[in-house]
Amino acid sequence: MRAVAVAALFVLGVGLTVGCGGGPKYGEGSGTVTYDGKPVEQGSIDFAPADGRGPTGGGTIKDGQYTATKVPVGAMKVVVRGSKITGKKKMYDDPKAEWVQSGEQYLPPKYSDDQKTELKYDVQSGPQTKNFDLPK
Repeated sequence: MRAVAVAALFVLGVGLTVGCGGGPKYGEGSGTVTYDGKPVEQGSIDFAPADGRGPTGGGTIKDGQYTATKVPVGAMKVVVRGSKITGKKKMYDDPKAEWVQSGEQYLPPKYSDDQKTELKYDVQSGPQTKNFDLPK
């Protein structure tokens, strides 16, 4: 009976230790994003697990700079989307609708497509800097 009690306490202790591991670890990334030598003026950057399992993270790109918080630690594939302003359009189909800027994504699929991206990065815990200089 005593052996069963000791075994039960051991299992409980291991369970509490594993359960209190703090969950997933995160990194914070920042840096620059250029395409063909020019800053990506506006867009987004996303980090997704290379194995396709688990949480993702990301942030916005403004004037060639990005900051991404709460990016899971580990091997990530990176998707970068850049938008160019192409004009203005009505927010919705109504003559009284507000005019808003319209844009289009201009980076090639090897950077901007979730399935085709060639960009990879191994995110570490804590703050880090990673610049993405994307050739045409």
